[in-house]
Amino acid sequence: MRSKRPTNLSDANGTSEGAGRQQFQWTIFEENLTLSGSVGRPDYLKRHSYNNGVEFALREFRREDFESLWHIDQECFAPGIAYSRLELAAYIRLRGAFTLIAESIPDRREKTGTMVAPGEGSSLELLGFIVAQVTRRKVGHILTIDVPLASRRFGVGSKLLATAEERLRLAACRSVELETAVDNAGALAFYKRHGYSVVKTIPRYYTNGVDAFVLEKEL
Repeated sequence: MRSKRPTNLSDANGTSEGAGRQQFQWTIFEENLTLSGSVGRPDYLKRHSYNNGVEFALREFRREDFESLWHIDQECFAPGIAYSRLELAAYIRLRGAFTLIAESIPDRREKTGTMVAPGEGSSLELLGFIVAQVTRRKVGHILTIDVPLASRRFGVGSKLLATAEERLRLAACRSVELETAVDNAGALAFYKRHGYSVVKTIPRYYTNGVDAFVLEKEL
């Protein structure tokens, strides 16, 4: 359900594999990580829910989210496919990339009946995230979409994907593509439900030797 590991991490993030972790964490997020030149942005305060389940809002990535995103990634993917901290940060920081976060909304209302804005209170929880990129060919690329098992079946992944696709469309992308392991039946079913089709297979795409399907969707 994601791209393989970056092949040149020093180009992607301005530091090398051997650099100290503390130095890496301070340098990797110096630049703006949102999509340059995009029109519009996610509706931060709009409530989303699925079958009266978890209510959540989408927002853009913030520097302090990083460690939580990495832990989510470790939960979602097997060794050899899950990213190291350096790899995940390299993808977030790619040119043309953007990262969207799904965050739970506390079930609290003020006396006026208005919703408490996401970010207030201590009961917020990150439910998942997506990293996507506008390539130089004006083709969208879904680099990874991560939703932990406990947050699935609430529409989180579908909303993340739909919002990313809209961002890519507004950036003049004509289509979007992604890679997923050939043995990830859940991911394949999810993407096919959302209009993606397999266009080719890449042998031994992942570092654990698993092949990948390349899927594509017209925007």
